[in-house]
Amino acid sequence: MHRMSLLASAHDLSEQLVRLRHELHAEPELGLHLPRTQEKVLRALDGLPLEITTGDALSSVTAVLRGGRPGPAVLLRGDMDALPVTERNGLAYASRFEGAMHACGHDLHTAMLAGAAHLLADRRDELAGDVIFMFQPGEEGFDGATHMIEEGVLEAAGERPVAAYALHVVATMLPLGLFASRPGPVLAAADTFRVTVRGRGGHGSSPHLALDPIPAACEMVTGLQTMVTRKFGAFDPVVVTVGTFHAGTADNVIPDEAVFEATIRTFSPGNRAAVRQHAIRLVEGVAAAHGLTAEASFGMGYPVTVNDPDEAAFAGDTVTALLGPGRFFAAPHPLAGSEDFSHVLDSVPGAFIALGACPAGLDPATAAYNHSAEALFDDAVLPDGAALLAALATGRLARHAPAA
Repeated sequence: MHRMSLLASAHDLSEQLVRLRHELHAEPELGLHLPRTQEKVLRALDGLPLEITTGDALSSVTAVLRGGRPGPAVLLRGDMDALPVTERNGLAYASRFEGAMHACGHDLHTAMLAGAAHLLADRRDELAGDVIFMFQPGEEGFDGATHMIEEGVLEAAGERPVAAYALHVVATMLPLGLFASRPGPVLAAADTFRVTVRGRGGHGSSPHLALDPIPAACEMVTGLQTMVTRKFGAFDPVVVTVGTFHAGTADNVIPDEAVFEATIRTFSPGNRAAVRQHAIRLVEGVAAAHGLTAEASFGMGYPVTVNDPDEAAFAGDTVTALLGPGRFFAAPHPLAGSEDFSHVLDSVPGAFIALGACPAGLDPATAAYNHSAEALFDDAVLPDGAALLAALATGRLARHAPAA
């Protein structure tokens, strides 16, 4: 008697997955400590044949499913944290907590990963190896992946996994149900550049008697944009966006200093290192030309998320085999967002895959983007996402299984 297909089994779990997603969405938590979320995940996994451990420095859940036959391990990851956003989209299950919202779809990721655990546990005897389920807090700027790696998630099955996969829903860009990925860089590195320009304050009527930091800081901001187009090739892009600029207290007072901060996105380790060198040289040079000083510092964020070419191709083939033609889009370019799954892919070959979750009836080109207080994600993608995670694990382990 043949077991029900992964996809059919996943759709049988739909009601359960939707319920879990709504429960998570209504009680979002921020950062590394997600006790309510962790409790919901543990409850969703209760009764499954899993070896479960929880984190020490964060509210993570690591679950290992031992396959019925010997083989390597594969890792599946779902991030669980929310954003400091007050929800305004009118959902019946909207956040009950002011200033916290699942505006990036991590509630869907968590539910899909729990669904994959159920699907694979039901097929445990067929697995030629083990599966690590990585339920991760702190993706939104807290580097939860590094914390989990330091606490041993990559060795949870006894040996490092041979492949790792993660899904991420998007509320825009992709039509509902379309998966997308690419080989090589898929997301950018994201670093913070902070500059303090120091001068000498004075009266606005006599700027020649002061050392005004504001014009110099403005010149730096425009100079950084010119630097991008003159120091870096168009086909390995660099994005510099100055997001804060603070100086002064009154219209007729020249301040002692001006401070601005920028996010810098790069798509290769070489450019990531080079932009730091060029940016610091630029701001220090502009400051010196004005008789000022500049203190510049970089906050290193998440590195470039790089898909292994073979694993990206395997992911695309798995989508087509599971869901049929037309459900996978080979993305021509990476996106400028960033992800701490990059740390996992720095250690383990794998693939990061996007999934269109823009609700039916909305236009992905104009719908509210991830991180928006009005972002919406369609529950309809939950069973397909869970089934794909399970199919990636079974398919990848089957490649190592000895011939019958």
